[in-house]
Amino acid sequence: MKQLLTTALLAAMATTAFAAEEGNFMVRARVIDLAPSNNGGNASIGGKPFADATPTLEVDGTWFVNDSIAFELIAATTKHDMKVTQRGNHVDLGDVKLLPPTLTAQYHMQICDWKPYVGAGLTYAHFYDANHPGFNSIKYDDALGFALQAGVDYKVADQWYLNADVKKIFINTDVTINNTITAKANLNPWVLGAGVGYRF
Repeated sequence: MKQLLTTALLAAMATTAFAAEEGNFMVRARVIDLAPSNNGGNASIGGKPFADATPTLEVDGTWFVNDSIAFELIAATTKHDMKVTQRGNHVDLGDVKLLPPTLTAQYHMQICDWKPYVGAGLTYAHFYDANHPGFNSIKYDDALGFALQAGVDYKVADQWYLNADVKKIFINTDVTINNTITAKANLNPWVLGAGVGYRF
């Protein structure tokens, strides 16, 4: 009997510990549009670097320290056509893929089933698979940047949420083509997203 009571007590303690942790994590899937602002930069051949907007899928994970404080990490990859604009004309710089993992610290509020939040953090912009058939080499430098965020989760069912989110990311990159042509592109994209989340 004593052993049975001890086993039951341990099981109850384990269940209580699990329940205390339950609800601290959320995963989301969003459709996002990563739209560079293209608000600065220059090229050695003259003109202003320009990157197009790209829709893609994004996944993220959020850890809730408590009901108000959370940390979110997002992962997505996009492909962009790069150009230099010169008096209305475009010089093609090929295309490049961008992987910008972003970590933000968030403050959450609750208004009935609405849970708005704001956040700020860091992003690391990794550029890869740069390509242009007319160039022997093309390189985009990775960059560390700053991110601001605002969004809202709306509870639609037990543990399920709809989400809308907007981020402003401040990043720039240096481009080198054939080791001679250089450009600095201030991309500073807006990231607009909508999707679903599951909290567990």
